[in-house]
Amino acid sequence: MKITDMWTFAVAQFVYVKIETDSGLYGLGEASLSGRSLAVVEALQAIKPSLVGQDATRIEFIWQDIFRGTFWRGGPILQSALAGIDIALWDLAGKALGVPTYRLLGGAARERVLLYRHVRCDSIPNMIEHAHALIHEGYSVLRISPLDAFAPAGVFDAVRGLRGAVDYMAALREAVGPETQIIFEAHTRLNPPQAVELCNGLAPYRPFYVEDPIRSENPASFAHLRSHTNVALGTGEQLHDKWTFRTLIEEELVDYLRVDICHTGGITEGRKIASMAEVHYQELACHYTASPVSTAAMLHLNLSIPNCAVQEFAPSGGWMDDVIQTSHVLEKGYLHASDAPGLGIDIDEEAAAAHPPILPDEPPHWRRPDGSVNDW
Repeated sequence: MKITDMWTFAVAQFVYVKIETDSGLYGLGEASLSGRSLAVVEALQAIKPSLVGQDATRIEFIWQDIFRGTFWRGGPILQSALAGIDIALWDLAGKALGVPTYRLLGGAARERVLLYRHVRCDSIPNMIEHAHALIHEGYSVLRISPLDAFAPAGVFDAVRGLRGAVDYMAALREAVGPETQIIFEAHTRLNPPQAVELCNGLAPYRPFYVEDPIRSENPASFAHLRSHTNVALGTGEQLHDKWTFRTLIEEELVDYLRVDICHTGGITEGRKIASMAEVHYQELACHYTASPVSTAAMLHLNLSIPNCAVQEFAPSGGWMDDVIQTSHVLEKGYLHASDAPGLGIDIDEEAAAAHPPILPDEPPHWRRPDGSVNDW
């Protein structure tokens, strides 16, 4: 089954990859990278000539050839491009054999995948109202990021934020009771001493884990945080291959790995990271790129591995349902895969063309009160 062509679709803030073969079958993948998606499109165009003519069933070979063949390898842009190709090849493999992709990854290790939803945090009353609505829909895991509320006009006040964030967590725990699990997201906004203060302040309210309490460029810094707090820690959505996860895993510096397979080289690399983590009893809590294609890819990976804790999720709806057709089923806070071959997804190219890239596609740029840069 030879690859005859590869098409790239830049749709709003998303990037999709369609790989066609001489069998008439095609696979669909996602290569979205929020804020830098058009750079990924250019990377895909550069990779395309080396992809056409290859045997589409040699997924590992193609992964290695793309990753190592550039010599200047890795990084979020190239790994996102590789992810789009890899996910499309796994979709294609399932279609060629007439089975869901998770069956090619070892079969189902679980019947369904637990989901979590993000709760709005513009105020404590609105947070509680939204949390109750999500619980009513069947979700048992929620995530909050109340530090957002302490950056008026993009200027982050860490002193007020640390105190106020704990108030948000305390109010939500009281409102939802002990059964609902709560993830607290700090989004890399704090330095290590601030992160220690936050984690210890949150401890009485039993967070599922504290996500990205500090920046992730230097995983060894989590050793300092680990030694000063007992709350569970999670990070990884900014990391892009198994080597960048290695220190976190081998030194057991975090408990949950926030792998985003659309930035981390796809299903092939995601499965390897999961295997590395299994040795250290760590579990995946996959980050969501916010498109149904990445949802389907994560679902099939998470169904097949033994160490999936939870998967980030948000319903698409609106125009996205016209662009991407899906077959997975949402039920009471869990996601189920269908029996459709491959990832159970498809793209309407005409509908996709109606939603060109959003420009400028740039994330917020936060500042500290003194005017210096703060992580968003």
